[in-house]
Amino acid sequence: MMLLYLVRLILENKRRLNVGDLRDLYRSIGYQFKDESILKLALTHCSVSGCYNNERLEFFGDSILSFVIAQVLYRRFEQAREGQLSRLRAELVSGATLAGVAKELALGDYLYLGPGELKSGGHRRGSILADAMEALIGALYIDAGMDVCETFIMRCFQSRLENLTISLPKDSKTRLQEFLQSRQLQLPGYEVVSVTGEPHAQIFNVVCLIPGQAVKGCGQGANRRAAEQAAAQELLIKLGVEVITAE
Repeated sequence: MMLLYLVRLILENKRRLNVGDLRDLYRSIGYQFKDESILKLALTHCSVSGCYNNERLEFFGDSILSFVIAQVLYRRFEQAREGQLSRLRAELVSGATLAGVAKELALGDYLYLGPGELKSGGHRRGSILADAMEALIGALYIDAGMDVCETFIMRCFQSRLENLTISLPKDSKTRLQEFLQSRQLQLPGYEVVSVTGEPHAQIFNVVCLIPGQAVKGCGQGANRRAAEQAAAQELLIKLGVEVITAE
C-alpha cells in the first residue's frame, strides 16, 4: 500500500520529487533528515491521499510550535500578563505568520499536491503553506528531537520575536469583549452556521451574537478561528465602535 502511495506521489509531483530538490530544502532548513519518508509525509497534502498526508504531523507540530513560542515569550516578557502573552503567541503562530515563514523557506516548491491543487496553484495558498510548516516542525521533532526542532523554530522566528512589543494590537474578538465589558453587557457567543467546500478547502460561516441584543455579526474564514474574528469585526462596525477603513 505504501508503494502505491509513493508511485502516486511520483506521477503527480514528478518535477518536485528529485534528490536535488530535497537537498535544496535541507539547506534551507539547516538539517538533513535521517528518515526521508517522514519529511515527504510532512510535505504531502490531503488532496493526494486521505490516508497518507500531513494532517497528523500538522497537529503535532502545532503543539510543539506553541510550546516553544510560549516558552520564549514567558522568559522574554517577565512583566507581561497572561492575556498579553496569549495575544503575542497568537500573532506569532497565526496562519499568516506561518505562511510567511514557509514562503521564506520556499516550502511550496516541495509540496506534494493532488491534481486539483496543482492546477489551482495550491503550493502558493497561505493555508496550505501554514499547515505544511506545522507538519515540518512535527517531522523535525520525530526525526531529530527537541533541540534541533527548537533551533529551527528560533532561526525562523528570530526577527519576528525581536520586533515584538507588548503593545501588539488586540484582535477583533478581544476588542469586542472589552467593549461589551465596559458597557456591562453579556459576552458574545459564536456559532458555526455552515461549512462549505471540499475537505481540503473548507469555508466556515460563523455568526456572532450578543445575548439580549438584536444586532449580530457574520463572518467567513478558512477555519473557525478566522471566521469568528471576521464576525466579531463586523459586529464592532455595526455597533459603531469601529469604522470600515479604505485599503
